[in-house]
Amino acid sequence: MRFHLVDRVVELERAKKIRMVKHLTLAEEYLADHFPGFPVMPGVLMLQTLVESAAWLLRISEDYKHSIIALREVRNVKYGTFMEPGKSLVTTVELAEPVGDRPEATFKGKGETLKDKGEMESTVSARFTVTRYNLADRDPALKELDDRIVRDLRRQWVVLSAA
Repeated sequence: MRFHLVDRVVELERAKKIRMVKHLTLAEEYLADHFPGFPVMPGVLMLQTLVESAAWLLRISEDYKHSIIALREVRNVKYGTFMEPGKSLVTTVELAEPVGDRPEATFKGKGETLKDKGEMESTVSARFTVTRYNLADRDPALKELDDRIVRDLRRQWVVLSAA
């Protein structure tokens, strides 16, 4: 199963920062097992939501230069409050250092949810590195697949960025 966790773009500063939102509903399959009677979003999926946000920041900032963006390393992960159905996870991800021509990009990110009193409460924070590449870099015969992936990502962005 492939997850698409982010639902909408809230703010974008190209090559700097992105804020996105993930609305958690009971319809998500993994909540049936995590945990029965007390459904909460698994910590690894909260982290994945940060990574997806970072991937979108790179794609938009580099005009989809790479078809593949994958997590390479995570540091300083901290978890806060539980993410329960009916709440929204707001992610804020910032580029931690200039990317240049390196395949790796490092980010700092945080996920927060709205408390009952209107204040934001931390659910997850981390510093992480992703790597980016095209499949054709390893096998030129895969250029068409890279192009198809990028076309699909561009269509997804239209939905995510719609007001």
